[in-house]
Amino acid sequence: MPLPDRMLESGGAGTCTLCGASNQVRVFPAAVRTLAAARPETALVGEAACFDHPTKRAVAACRYCGRFVCQLCSVEAGGEIWCPSCVVSRAGNAREANFEAGRLLYDSIALTVPLLSLIVWPFTIVTAPGAVVFSILKWRAPLSPVRRFRWRFVAAILIGASMTAGWVVGLVYLIARGSATRGA
Repeated sequence: MPLPDRMLESGGAGTCTLCGASNQVRVFPAAVRTLAAARPETALVGEAACFDHPTKRAVAACRYCGRFVCQLCSVEAGGEIWCPSCVVSRAGNAREANFEAGRLLYDSIALTVPLLSLIVWPFTIVTAPGAVVFSILKWRAPLSPVRRFRWRFVAAILIGASMTAGWVVGLVYLIARGSATRGA
């Protein structure tokens, strides 16, 4: 669901109109500027020009590399101006301006590992308890930039616990059977 323009322009927290989820909005400045305002002025003779757009007038210099940037290229984060190259390469303190786009999905890993180990079932003796421990350790880890629920962790704990219980019952049975055959 597209976010309302007022939320994009304010650059703060807002609520999704469809699902009611709270969102923190950080938008590249050029995305919310009107077309007329987004057109940087042409650099006159003797004026500083943008590094990426040599015909456009520079409005600032990058905090890290010193490159001149036009109105379209300037990225403001933490009260400082960065060029797009420094933001992409995360140079210096520009990593503050490089917004998170993805995360490692621990909940999916916790669910997938014990299920895939069923292909070679003897590995479940290690992966089943490992999935339970991993799920508990990563329970509070951020799931994703997009809203997700922890049901995968719950499923991984249940599957891992049932596999572990199966191994315990199987081993107890084999031990009891072995001691019964020795006694007979």
